[in-house]
Amino acid sequence: MSTITTSDGTTIFYKDWGDKAAQPIVFHHGWPLSADDWDNQMLFFVGEGYRVIAHDRRGHGRSSQTDVGNEMDTYAADVAALTAALDLKDAVHIGHSTGGGEVARYVARAEPGRVAKAVLIGAVPPIMLQTPANPEGLPDEVFDGFRQALVANRAQFYIDVPSGPFYGFNRDGATVSQGLIDNWWRQGIMGGAKAQYDCIEAFSATDFTADLQAIEVPVLVMHGEDDQIVPIHDAAHKSIKLLKHGTLKTYPGLPHGLCQTHPDIANADLLAFIRD
Repeated sequence: MSTITTSDGTTIFYKDWGDKAAQPIVFHHGWPLSADDWDNQMLFFVGEGYRVIAHDRRGHGRSSQTDVGNEMDTYAADVAALTAALDLKDAVHIGHSTGGGEVARYVARAEPGRVAKAVLIGAVPPIMLQTPANPEGLPDEVFDGFRQALVANRAQFYIDVPSGPFYGFNRDGATVSQGLIDNWWRQGIMGGAKAQYDCIEAFSATDFTADLQAIEVPVLVMHGEDDQIVPIHDAAHKSIKLLKHGTLKTYPGLPHGLCQTHPDIANADLLAFIRD
């Protein structure tokens, strides 16, 4: 099992497939999942000749179940430690949901030469929470509900989310995949409850406005128009206005977890952006 140890002693698990001399693509997963959420994309891109890397965020998957450091600055520092340990250069960083926030914060601060491009998919930036500066955001009661459900019965909560809004399986006519639901539950329950609880604050209340404005590399923003987890109007539509070199691509009818429900569509668009 491949791991690095960060400066505070946290063990970060990662996968690293493909030709080590090839251009690296680094995948950043959403809450409360793991690197396994990217298996389809990693298999696709390693088949296209890329080096593919995905890590389990601290407190998630096979990484340490930390009770501290479960916030975006530390998440980004962990990514910086991983990219330094693997000496990744000219990398493409792809983040989904919470992972999109992690990408924005890391890329905005990355060492010169480390990052070539970035992709934000159903991503939480610029900020999800309703604030005086972001009145269109979601009220804190929504995220309090997440926290209460996690504490009350995390196992059931991690069935309810993928069975409903995450993949759009609550929509009329949806083709439900029990395998996706079970795999979501498996990934989520592997992680630490304390870290996942803290991460709700990290993904909902962190303001990435300055990060988006600071990014100098090209960024592709991809978002399902029927995203019930991260509403497109308060995420992608705002992020694209803050990026210096951004491209927006939206998907009518597609859900938050579009990379899993429609991988052929997502993979083709990712490949075109990376190769451009």
